[in-house]
Amino acid sequence: MRSLTVRSRTIDGDAPCWIVAEVSANHNQSFERAVEIVRAAKRAGADAVKLQTYTADTLTLKSDREWFRIGGSSVWAGKTLHELYGEAYTPWEWHGRLMDVAREEGLECFSTPFDASAVELLEQLGVAVYKIASFELVDIPLLKRVAATGKPVIASTGMASLAEVDEAVRTLRDHGAPAVALLKCTSAYPASPADMNLRTIPHMADTFDVVVGLSDHTMGSAVAVAGVTLGARVLEKHFTLRRADGGPDSTFSMEPDEFAAMVRDIRTTEQALGRVSYEPTADERNLMPFRRSLFVTEDMRPGDVFTEHNVRSIRPAQGLHPRYVDVALGKRARCAIERGTPLAWEHIEGSGR
Repeated sequence: MRSLTVRSRTIDGDAPCWIVAEVSANHNQSFERAVEIVRAAKRAGADAVKLQTYTADTLTLKSDREWFRIGGSSVWAGKTLHELYGEAYTPWEWHGRLMDVAREEGLECFSTPFDASAVELLEQLGVAVYKIASFELVDIPLLKRVAATGKPVIASTGMASLAEVDEAVRTLRDHGAPAVALLKCTSAYPASPADMNLRTIPHMADTFDVVVGLSDHTMGSAVAVAGVTLGARVLEKHFTLRRADGGPDSTFSMEPDEFAAMVRDIRTTEQALGRVSYEPTADERNLMPFRRSLFVTEDMRPGDVFTEHNVRSIRPAQGLHPRYVDVALGKRARCAIERGTPLAWEHIEGSGR
């Protein structure tokens, strides 16, 4: 079912892209900053803001064992998972107040739950839609719990195989989710455009018969705009006030001016995509008189032969269609014709017209 309804907003193939500003950890543990992020997201053109609902203890264990420590080239390298999530989480007591702020701004506010207790909180707050993070797409018990709310679900697919996406979609549908949307996602922070594989978007839509979108961790807006041209109807981008302020997600988040420029580009792209049409536009119809046609380009006397030297296809379009040039060539003029005259059938002997 290629539609998803969030309150009064229906997201489908004919609707404008639903643009979500991901607050994530960019509040830096300041409620006032979180409020300003929500308000700035509205000014930048977002349709919704998204939170993440977890605590360090609901998401992982406090442990320094090697498998709990982040390594490699990650922006979070050197931290334990518990340390990262303790720094990044959004206090649960903020959720309701931030949703009130979003409502004042005319924004939808929803969240990504990471365990059953988070779902319970969000149900109490009356969220209209749930998000499943890429890392949790394989958490089948969590998917069942979210689906059981009867709310639509948007799920990111980073790291997932085709079989894992299929299992997640079937689980959500079988356990009560009325609609599912899938976001193409590359789980790298930031992600490289070369790793995005956006051609998966229409394939995903056809394979699972769902609304598709993009959870985009690349820098800039080019990938987001390209995703919209390929059919993305939900777009999620991390949003911060200033990257220079730091924070766990700041390095791959958009600032307000950048986000606003992206929104403008997306809306322009949607206008340009339009519909399948081979008809001239109103502006084009006004210019059609200046297309090419056949003109007499030298003075001619009665009986002169039409040749490539005295009949040419030129602008404007008052003469015969250029397709008839071979009909005219070799024939004789019925009358005297002044240079610059649009060629007509009555000028041509034996034309039968």
